[in-house]
Amino acid sequence: MIEEIACIEMSVHEKMTIRKNRLMPKELTGKGKRFSLVTGIHGDELDGQYICYEVVRRINEHPEYLTGIVDVYPAVNPLGIDTGIRGIPMFDLDMNRVFPGSDSGAMAEYVAAKIVSDIIGSDLCLDLHSSNIFIKEIPQVRVNEENADKLLSYAKMLNADLVWIYSSITVLDATLAYSLNKLGVPTLVAEMGVGLRIDNDLCHQVIDGIFNLMKELGIWCGPTKNVREPLISVEGDVSVLRSDVTGIFVSGIKGLGNIQQGMCIGEVIEPISGTVLQHFESPCDGFVFTLREHPVVYKGDIIARVHGGLHE
Repeated sequence: MIEEIACIEMSVHEKMTIRKNRLMPKELTGKGKRFSLVTGIHGDELDGQYICYEVVRRINEHPEYLTGIVDVYPAVNPLGIDTGIRGIPMFDLDMNRVFPGSDSGAMAEYVAAKIVSDIIGSDLCLDLHSSNIFIKEIPQVRVNEENADKLLSYAKMLNADLVWIYSSITVLDATLAYSLNKLGVPTLVAEMGVGLRIDNDLCHQVIDGIFNLMKELGIWCGPTKNVREPLISVEGDVSVLRSDVTGIFVSGIKGLGNIQQGMCIGEVIEPISGTVLQHFESPCDGFVFTLREHPVVYKGDIIARVHGGLHE
């Protein structure tokens, strides 16, 4: 059942509408749990669009397996998705910096408040993101250390390669996940892929994890696939490689995955002089879970993130 969450009048007789699809079993017992799947906060992150489609399709294909409520919010920033930009067009605003919002606030705050209000009451929420156009990410779940005790068991069910438990010092308190966790809704953040693209393989990896998670919650009783055991990364386990120069990055590895200490990750080159400006090697035996995708780099740009432990 498709429902309208918020509708905002725009200029020139247009409207911005936020919708969700509520999927329910034929008979509600009052004891079933509720899972919310949210994506599209950033308009340049599109993996979530395919994941929402496939989750809804599979549930509709076998409604007899559904034993709880699944709310799917595929596009909470529809203007950003329409234009392919990260924030909200015209406002130059990152929507994931205005939660929990305000009913009496400006447009973005009002929409944020309506979304939060609608999600409250869920037993678990998953906020899906892709990376930006510059770097590619392996499927990972990011958890604030403040919430690790209550979220880690859920994070391990999502078929991710990595669960990254990060310091509270780095937390932005205006994100959807932070706001919902503070309001009592356990919320995970998953990230994968690269901006403005859909990676089918990575999406299906996460989709398998979502159905496994729903089965563990008692929302889905259909068949599921076995999920991998993720690496658990805490502060100090991650080495971040950044460029000290401006130039063109050329990767030295085929993709994300295991790497040995000293192996070449890539180089920043200067085309006109035919010289290497900076050479990058893995600082440890580990697992590359972030890798530069866009060749043009400037000083300070991320080249790679390496978790200091080989993937089993």
